[in-house]
Amino acid sequence: MSFRVFALILVGVVLPHTGKTACSRHRVSRQESAVQSRNPVLNRIDKEASSGGSGFAYDEGRSAYQQATTGLATMDAAAAAQTGQPYAPAPAGAAVTINDVIVKTGINFVFLIVGAVIGWQLAPTMPWVTWVAMFVGLGLGLANTFMKSVKPPLVIAYAFAEGIFLGGISWWYDWLVQQSNPEYTGLISQAIIGTLVAFGVMLALYTGRIIKVNGTFMKVMMVAIISYAVIALASFVAALFGVGGGWGFYGVGTLGLILCAFGVLLAAFTLNLDFAAIEQGIKMGLPERESWRMSFGLLVTLIWLYLEILRMLALIALSRD
Repeated sequence: MSFRVFALILVGVVLPHTGKTACSRHRVSRQESAVQSRNPVLNRIDKEASSGGSGFAYDEGRSAYQQATTGLATMDAAAAAQTGQPYAPAPAGAAVTINDVIVKTGINFVFLIVGAVIGWQLAPTMPWVTWVAMFVGLGLGLANTFMKSVKPPLVIAYAFAEGIFLGGISWWYDWLVQQSNPEYTGLISQAIIGTLVAFGVMLALYTGRIIKVNGTFMKVMMVAIISYAVIALASFVAALFGVGGGWGFYGVGTLGLILCAFGVLLAAFTLNLDFAAIEQGIKMGLPERESWRMSFGLLVTLIWLYLEILRMLALIALSRD
């Protein structure tokens, strides 16, 4: 059972982050203006800027998106003048705000929670649902990452599928701990509280500019994420041969706990990349629709953080047996 849980985490969490890390290795025009990450938001920001022909240097704070929109409107007006047709400029789309991101994130979390409740209820009698939700979530995650234009229904579907996956795998972890240590309670609530606390701490550190997301920070995070993915893959292979009781390197005593702690810290610090993506997108005046992409990137990291904390707490509880 523990091996299956480990496989779910590896495929459902580590591999998507590895792919997004590789996809983010593009040009960085100004480190202080925008820092790319494995988050798809910053990749889209860079493409918007590149298409505007001005990189990340904007006149009076105008974004490349706004410049491109203005250029198209000018062309339409000129064409109308040549044909003698009246020209009515199209209304400019609203720019994304922090409230848009908060609302979209809230919507996603509603579907995530609903899915988690369903996954928890189905896990004891229909464990295959967790597997299906894992692969569906993986597919939707990759689609939302690489898709040129964000599709809100796909983002919501991802949140719902991942919710089912989280509910199922949370039930399995709780079941494993209860089988080993019946007196241990509160595993899931502790993981949830830990995730919220980590989010709050990182948000405070970022908004207080104690953590600065610059080029150096980005390089360190990229190396750390890739290194962790390699270790996780090696651990998966080791688990196939029974290392750590089927948990791979994570089940090898103190080494396993150190790896778990590293995973938690890495996921937590990755939140700063999401915060930077959101802040930069708002400064650039990207369209309101991009708030879905921003909330998606944040959701992916929070799911990863929760699973890392959940695994660490479970291994600590199992070690007390």
